[in-house]
Amino acid sequence: MSPLVELLGYYVCVVSAVGQVLHTLPEGKDVWGVTSLDNLVYVFRRKSSQQISVYDTDSYRLQRRINVSTLHAIADMIACAYNHCLYISGDKCVHRVSLRDVDVHVTKWPVYDVCVCLSVTDTHSVLVTCDEVRKIKEFTTDGKLLRQIELPQDVVSPLHTIQLSSGEFILCHGYGGDPVSRVCLIGSDGQVVKSYGGLAGSGSQQMNAPFHMAVDRNGFVFVVDHNNYRVLLLSPALTYVREVVSREQLKSTPLRLFLDDDRRRLYVADNQWDGDRYTAGRVIVFSV
Repeated sequence: MSPLVELLGYYVCVVSAVGQVLHTLPEGKDVWGVTSLDNLVYVFRRKSSQQISVYDTDSYRLQRRINVSTLHAIADMIACAYNHCLYISGDKCVHRVSLRDVDVHVTKWPVYDVCVCLSVTDTHSVLVTCDEVRKIKEFTTDGKLLRQIELPQDVVSPLHTIQLSSGEFILCHGYGGDPVSRVCLIGSDGQVVKSYGGLAGSGSQQMNAPFHMAVDRNGFVFVVDHNNYRVLLLSPALTYVREVVSREQLKSTPLRLFLDDDRRRLYVADNQWDGDRYTAGRVIVFSV
C-alpha cells in the first residue's frame, strides 16, 4: 500500500512510478466488466451467450462460468458485497445476478434510457450513468428509482459516476470525438464544483476519452484514459499525480477497471480494437 504523509492536516499519497504487473488472465473475447467479491474475480466477456468467468484472487485459476442469456448488450458490471450480487448494465436495463445460492438467479429492471457504467454507493444503492440524456439515476437493489440528477449542458457524454462519502460525485465524460474530456466533482444538485482536464489531448495532464474510474478509500481517483492507452491517478483535489498504467504495459486499449483497495490491486480490461469494434480482450492485474 502506498504510504501516507500528513501535511498541514491533509494526507498526501507518496507514490512511485507506474504500477507493476502481477498477473494476466487468459485472453479471450472482449472484456466489458471486471469486479471482485469474496476472494473471487468476475470477468464479463461479450459472447453469443453472455458469459462471466470466475477466478480465484490468489491463484487466478478459473473456478466456474456463469451464463446470462437474457442480456444482449453489455456496458459495465459491478459487485455489491452487502446484497451479494452483481449488477450488469445493458439493453436499457440493469440485470441483477444474485450469488447467494449455488444456482444463480438473474432478474432485471428497466432504466428507460441508454445506461453506461455502474457503481454501488455506501448505502448499497446502484448509480447508473445515462449518457444520451445526461442523467445520473439511483436505484435500490430491487430496481426502485430513488432519484435522478440532471447534469449541465457542458457535461457531454457522461460515462461513469461514483458517489463519495461526502455525498458529492466523481464523474468522467467525453468520448467519440467530443472536444472536451474531463473528470468532474459534481455536487448533489448536479452542478460541476471543479474538474480536471479540458480539451482532449495526449499531454501528461490531458485526457482523451476517460471511460471508467475507481476511487480508493483516501479519495485518489484512477481513470481509464482510453484513447491515450493508459490509466491516470488523480489526487482527491483532482490534480494530476502520475500515470499508474502506461501505454507500454498494455497490449491494446483499456476499457474498464476495478480497484481492490485492501490488496492494492488494480484490474484493467485491455481490449483489442480493430477500427470499428473490440475483437479480443484480457485482464491485467497491477500492484498499485
